[in-house]
Amino acid sequence: MNNKIEQPRIPEPELLLPQQIHSLASKDEFSRCLISGALIEYQDAARVSFDKVIFKNVTITESSLHGIELTDVIFDHCDLSNVDFSEAFMHRTEFRDCRLIGTDFTRARFQNVSVTGCIGEFAVFRFANFKAASFERSSLISADYYQSALNGLYFSECNLDQATLAGCKLKDIDLSDCEFTGLVVDLQDLDGCVISAEQAASFAGLLGLVIKY
Repeated sequence: MNNKIEQPRIPEPELLLPQQIHSLASKDEFSRCLISGALIEYQDAARVSFDKVIFKNVTITESSLHGIELTDVIFDHCDLSNVDFSEAFMHRTEFRDCRLIGTDFTRARFQNVSVTGCIGEFAVFRFANFKAASFERSSLISADYYQSALNGLYFSECNLDQATLAGCKLKDIDLSDCEFTGLVVDLQDLDGCVISAEQAASFAGLLGLVIKY
């Protein structure tokens, strides 16, 4: 994990109260609990908050959790595909080996958040605000970061093929060890972006250049 990112401050799992959740209501609050092996489906709740919580092997499906608030939270081997997390607020939160396919993080705020070993293909991060966050060893094929603020965002060993970074200022964003054959970007935002020599051909195509080997 990027050592600039604060890790969740959670008691040891044995000190957390095991809790089963099957339904959620708007503005529900959960604290100091371990949620394991749960299936949460067909929920529509806003501003639910979780503080010092571990989700382990949890599946959330067919649900809208708009404006969810996550502080000191770990998602471990969870399936959150296609869940609506738009306008979420996340602080000291980790996603470990999770499925985030098509998950909607539109206008979410990421502060001290790490996403590691996850499948986030077609995930939506439009207009999101990142401050000290990382994506590591994750598949982000066709993920959409349109017009997001990428301050302090760190990518490492991710597949970003065909991801949308249009409208994102890419100065100091290091993509050099990521995999992609093409990205959706605006040329004026590429200034200061860090890439490898091998990746230069992909960007040369955006400029209309032809590289002769």
